[in-house]
Amino acid sequence: MEIGSTLDILLRVFSACMLGFAVGLEREMTNKYAGLRTNILVCLGACLFTIISIYGFPTVVTDEHANGIRDTARVAAQVVTGIGFIGGGTVLRHGATVFGLTTAATLWMVASIGMACGAGLYTIAIISTIISIIILVSVRVFEKSMLIKSTKNTRRLSVNLTCPTESADDIYEMIIDKYPKLFEITKKIQKPDSERTKIIVVIEVVGRNPIESTYKVFNKIDGIESLSVQEFKE
Repeated sequence: MEIGSTLDILLRVFSACMLGFAVGLEREMTNKYAGLRTNILVCLGACLFTIISIYGFPTVVTDEHANGIRDTARVAAQVVTGIGFIGGGTVLRHGATVFGLTTAATLWMVASIGMACGAGLYTIAIISTIISIIILVSVRVFEKSMLIKSTKNTRRLSVNLTCPTESADDIYEMIIDKYPKLFEITKKIQKPDSERTKIIVVIEVVGRNPIESTYKVFNKIDGIESLSVQEFKE
């Protein structure tokens, strides 16, 4: 390979790393499973497969038993299929809710950006990266500000509170009336001779700042001595 072509290959590889970094940084800042390393490696891998597909195999077959033109895009075409296995690993299902579809779609997009870099199509790769980041950021802001009751704004929270045992039944019934679709609620006296009862409830809240708003609701209930609200994790 000549010096000029070597520099061109290195430029394609470097551009794939940088554009994969740009998309991965947005994913990392939003605490997604596929962050910087995953997006960079997917973009770089797609770029390398495309380069290998273009330069690694002869265009014309000169063998006496197999004359003709060889399809150099065959290896690169398999990237589209192969990335589906990685994307499928990021999709999680919890009950009726599915998580990770945006992350899987982002990896699919990053792979196409890497292929564009591998083919030397820098303009379309850069423009696609910018548009992808704009979509990931702006649409998320739009969903949170305008589509308040969207499932994207739904959070499952675990509320832990301690109250006097004499008030526990009233607070217990009050919570059930307030949240008729709660997922779990338990009531337990802390110690056999204790005058304190611990109540744990798992609820689903829709809206902006669900933890803060839930804390304010429970904090208004008389008799609660200690209170903690956090995102529910199984």
